[in-house]
Order: sequence, then C-alpha cells, then structure tokens
Amino acid sequence: MAALTLFSLLLICMALGLPIAIALGFSSITAILLFTNDSMASISLKLFEAASQHYTLLAIPFFIVSSAFLSGGGVARRMIEFANASIGHVRGGLAMASVMACMLFAAVSGSSPATVAAVGSIVLLGMVRAGYPLSFAAGAVSTAGTLGILIPPSIVMLVYSAATEVSASRMFMAGFVPGILIGLILMITIYIVARRKNLPAEPFAGWGTIARNAFSASGGLLLIVLVLGSIYGGIASPTESAAVAAVYAYLVALWGYRDIGPLKDQPWRKEGESLVAATVRNLVILPVGIIKSVAHPEITAVIKDSARVSITLLFIIANAMLFAHVLTTEQIPHFLAHTITEWGLPAWGFLIVMNILLLMAGNFMEPSGIILIMAPILLPIATQLGIDPIHLGIIMVVNMELGMLTPPVGLNLFVTAGITGKSIGWAVKACAPWLLLMLVCLMFITFIPELSLALPNYLESL
Repeated sequence: MAALTLFSLLLICMALGLPIAIALGFSSITAILLFTNDSMASISLKLFEAASQHYTLLAIPFFIVSSAFLSGGGVARRMIEFANASIGHVRGGLAMASVMACMLFAAVSGSSPATVAAVGSIVLLGMVRAGYPLSFAAGAVSTAGTLGILIPPSIVMLVYSAATEVSASRMFMAGFVPGILIGLILMITIYIVARRKNLPAEPFAGWGTIARNAFSASGGLLLIVLVLGSIYGGIASPTESAAVAAVYAYLVALWGYRDIGPLKDQPWRKEGESLVAATVRNLVILPVGIIKSVAHPEITAVIKDSARVSITLLFIIANAMLFAHVLTTEQIPHFLAHTITEWGLPAWGFLIVMNILLLMAGNFMEPSGIILIMAPILLPIATQLGIDPIHLGIIMVVNMELGMLTPPVGLNLFVTAGITGKSIGWAVKACAPWLLLMLVCLMFITFIPELSLALPNYLESL
C-alpha cells in the first residue's frame, strides 16, 4: 500500500505539471505520514541529512561555476578553431571538427545543453556557409553535445554516485572510453556521409596554425588535464578537483583570456612591449583585477546564475533522497529484485527491459530526476544479477543522452531549435538519423561491459 501510494502520487503530480522536486517531496512526505510513525520534524531532519551527508554533492556547484565561467568566455570558440585546424582538411572535416569541439568542451562543462549552446551557436552558421545542409549540421552538433554528460567530469555521473553511493572517481574513469568511442563513431559516420554527398573540405591549415590554435585553446584544455589528471592520479577527489577547477576557470576567464570582467579591454601585451615587461605588468594587475571583479556585473551575473542552477539541482536531489529513503524503508527495491529473480529473468533480459524503461522515461523527464528515482530501484536488481554498479551507471547515463534528443522534454532539441530559429518538430527530424546511431552505441555499451570497466579496473591495478 505504501508503494502504491508513493508511485501513484508521484505520477499524478508529474501529470499535473508540478516540478519534479515538488512531486518527489510531496509523494514521499505523504507516504511517510500515512504509513510510518515519523513526525514532520524527522522529515525535515532527513531532508537536511540527504543534502549534507553526501560529500560528492559539493562537486556539483563547483563544476557548474567552472562551466559558467568558461561558457561565458571564448573557450568554445578557441576549441572549435583548434579542432577545425586539426581535422578541417578532411572531407566533412568541419562537421568532424564540431564533434571534436563538443567532446573537448564536454570535458570542461559537464552539461549537454551547455555544450550544444556553446559550440552550436558558433559552428552552425559557418557549416551552412561552407555548403553543409542545416539539418545535417544541427543533427551532428545536437548529438555530439549529448557527450557533455558522458565524457567526465559529468554532473549526471555525480548525481548517480550520490544516489547509489558508488565511487564518483570510478564513474568518471568508466565514462571516458564510451565517450571517446561514441565521438569517434559520430566522426566516422560524418566522413562516410561526406564522401557519399561530396561535402566540402577545408584547406590544410598548416602545422604552425595548429600549434598556435592549440596554444590559444590551452586554457580550456589544461582544465581537462587538471581535473581528470588529479582524479585519475589519486591526487584529489572529484570534489577537491571541482573546487580547484572553479578557481582555475575564474582566473582563466578573468585574467588569461579576459573575455569577462574588469580586465576585458586590457591587452596581454602592448605594442612594442617586451615579453618580460608584459609578464611583470600582468602579474601586477592580477590582484587589482581580482579585487575589482568582486563587484563587476559580469562576474556577479555568472555567480548568481550558477547559484540558481546549483540550488535548483540540489533541491531536486534532497527530495529524491527522501524518496529513496521511503523506498528503502518499505524495502521496495529488494521486493522487486526478489520478484525478478524468481521470474528467472537473465541479466541480458533485465538490461533490455531496463533500457526500454529508461528510454521511455527520457521522453518525459530530465536526466537527474530519472537517475535519482530509478537508480535506487534498479541497483539492487542489477547487483543480484551480477551486473557491476559502475557499468549500470554508464548504461543509465547513455540512456539519458538519448533522452536529450527525444521529445517532448529533450533539452538539446530546444537548444538546437533556439539556435537555428526552427521549430521543435524540425529539430526532431534533424536528429532522428543520429538517434538511431546512438541506439546502436547504447547496445554496444550495454552488452560489452569491458568498454566501461576496463579503464577503471586497469588504473586501480597500477
């Protein structure tokens, strides 16, 4: 009866259009008051504990801040220039460079919609001018943008880690190979289509241009090394590396690239100024820039937007933890696990059913909400069937990628429609062929667990 009440109220609230956080919290509190002896005071305590006991959750606002600083600056543009200089001379190279830029930017943003917005707003017009069909260009960028939640660091992976208490570091390691694999498959597909449709290729930029663009993009690329290197090397936890990333992104945007903040109009090196003098001058003005940035409108706007997103996400997580508490107290996941085990459903059959459920859920909910609701239910079943929790997490994240491309709640579709000025229906048609390709990738990742587990197992054996 408690389970029936819990899920019925959740579905009714969602059908009424209530925010997912309110739906989770209302259904959980109602079930607790009706079927347990807990008081409202204990519910408040559980909400507080849900948000405060998970150290990993601290990484989320830090990664959101670092992404906001780099998204607001010219990091995406510099990464696109570097990617285009590197592979733009191959037939279909501009589209392949867009995918490569999405992969690079995904590693500094942790967000799929942010990746599509940052890269797509720059490359789509250039691709059309170069002779690419707009639908082809939009579909490629929208699909590549989904890698923002798979290539680490990923906010969705942190949410899964908090919901299941698995290692966030292992999740990051596990997402690296599948993310690179999907990116390569997208680029190979673009090359094949480009050969058949005779899509254009750019002239070879030259090694000097590649080196200059690599140096220009190094501010963003070094963040990837800083975060992933510190985590994989065992130097820092994901939360610690996220804090360092936030400070680094702030300094790069403010002082390095000078895309935002009080130093925006000041060149790094003045005409006729020696390199030594320029370096000394910039080191002197850094403290002044930091002090002035405290009250600068652009900096405060970034902080406010990041705080708003962080609070919204953490509120959803706190209510989802309360929902998971009710599930655990009523032993609903264990009951389902026992039932499925009695049915004799094999691991591969469970994975197929799970993928279907997740793909359906992706049509109506955003990724974090799906992860927070489904992960506590699916994990005990997967564990009994011998499925690794890390592998399960990667499968769920890839399903969330597909949800970004399916209506009516596909976030990447809305971003693409906004950038191109087209309708959501047009964006759905543009992404449909790429969605089928992503389904093939999902099958590979689902039934070849080594793709997800090989790297974390290897690094831990060193």
